[in-house]
Amino acid sequence: MDSQKEALQRIIATLANKNEELHIFMETLSHSLASVQVNSTQAVSDLEEEFDNLFTVLDEMKESMTNTIKQEGAKKAQELQNQLTQSSSALESAEELLEFANNALDIKDEEEFTKAAKQIKDRVTMAPAFRLTMKPKVTDSMNHLMVDFSQERLLIQNLKFLPVPRAPEMDLGGCLVSDNTVSIAWTMPVEESKIDHYILEYRKTNHEGLPRIKDERCWEVVDNIKSTEYSLTGLKFDSRFMNVRVRACNKAAAGEYSDPVTLETRAFNFGFDSSSSHLNLRVEDSSVEWDPQAGKGLESKVKGKENKGSAHLTNLKNMARSGTPSPKRTSTTRSPAIRGGRDRFTGESYTVLGDSSMDGGQHYWEVKALRDCKSYSVGVAYRNLGKFDQLGKTNTTWCIHINNWLQTSFAAKHNNKAKSLDGPVPERIGVYCDVDGGQLSFYNAETKQLIHMFKAKFTQPLVPAFMVWCGGLSLATGMQVPSAVKSFQKTENGLGGSNSSLNSMAQ
Repeated sequence: MDSQKEALQRIIATLANKNEELHIFMETLSHSLASVQVNSTQAVSDLEEEFDNLFTVLDEMKESMTNTIKQEGAKKAQELQNQLTQSSSALESAEELLEFANNALDIKDEEEFTKAAKQIKDRVTMAPAFRLTMKPKVTDSMNHLMVDFSQERLLIQNLKFLPVPRAPEMDLGGCLVSDNTVSIAWTMPVEESKIDHYILEYRKTNHEGLPRIKDERCWEVVDNIKSTEYSLTGLKFDSRFMNVRVRACNKAAAGEYSDPVTLETRAFNFGFDSSSSHLNLRVEDSSVEWDPQAGKGLESKVKGKENKGSAHLTNLKNMARSGTPSPKRTSTTRSPAIRGGRDRFTGESYTVLGDSSMDGGQHYWEVKALRDCKSYSVGVAYRNLGKFDQLGKTNTTWCIHINNWLQTSFAAKHNNKAKSLDGPVPERIGVYCDVDGGQLSFYNAETKQLIHMFKAKFTQPLVPAFMVWCGGLSLATGMQVPSAVKSFQKTENGLGGSNSSLNSMAQ
């Protein structure tokens, strides 16, 4: 019976998976069907626009070339007209001289004849008819301004649609995730000279398999990539995985997407836990600020209730001594609740914990002091802290403490012991916690220089822990362990004893 039930459950699970696959496939088909008509109309519009642009170019070229021919024709006509005018004037002068010479032949007086002959000779020397070039300055041919479109006509007649680019192939060896940067590389299956650019899409997801049509997040688009590689930077790794795909585009068409790859982008994400916060701390998800006025009203109410509780307890004791029975039997007597949550800190423990715990693995986050913060601590702790416990003063808390009030101090603290630290306090502090390896290290977040290292055997899950007084802290999470920190941990794993006098075995 049980085996039949198991077999039936497997069949039901298979059918459910197949149903989900069919739903996804049908949604894909419906989406594609709707897109076909839209894309078909758009393709016709784009084609008309291209031909309109071609006609516009031809019209502009025709107008420009026509103007050139007209200008050249006007220039040649002007040259020939000038020559014609000069020739007409020379002809008129030559005809007048010819008539004068014919008349000179009839002169009988030798002296008059000689004088006339000399005048004719001088005038012939200066006559414009003999000084003109009897050759046109320009030709009447305009053939040099003609255009042969035979090759262009052949090209247009052979015009074909641009091919749709093939889908790129993702280069798995070039797809790397490091230091909150995702490097993606791809190749084209064949060399295509008309690829104009690439479009990259990525999507955060907590699903390890192939991308789903209905996923919790939308695709983010990076357009106009000119090379076959790209790096995504400035990301917060707040999901377990990232889907990445690429498509190639030529001038007119975008090709199919590459087969998507899924890259692991696991990182430690947490915020401040307001339920654990001291009353004088104003907490948001990624920032905490000191607010001295925040708890005063509540504290006065609590004191009044505590006084009533104390009086009630005194009456109970007096009745017990006198043998008078209590009017109402109670098993325990408790002070009224003074905390917003079970772990809320009070007194001078201006503490707030992270809202996520670490029970294994390697984790990294960064903290930055806001404004002129007088005093703050950054570290880790077991969650079972007492409400009056202060970071670094118990054997279940490890931290570095910065004090800028009156006298500046910079120290590592654990189990009520402190070790002064050298060097300036960095603007941002990086915290690296290797729960399994028993290491807690603090770094200058900018230079990745080690500030201090604790070594301990952690026997309980850890939570990030913070103390702040007169100022505030901002928190950056969703970060991978930086490669520089990883390298340091590998090569300098034995430096913990020399860097810390507070190494301990956590009990």
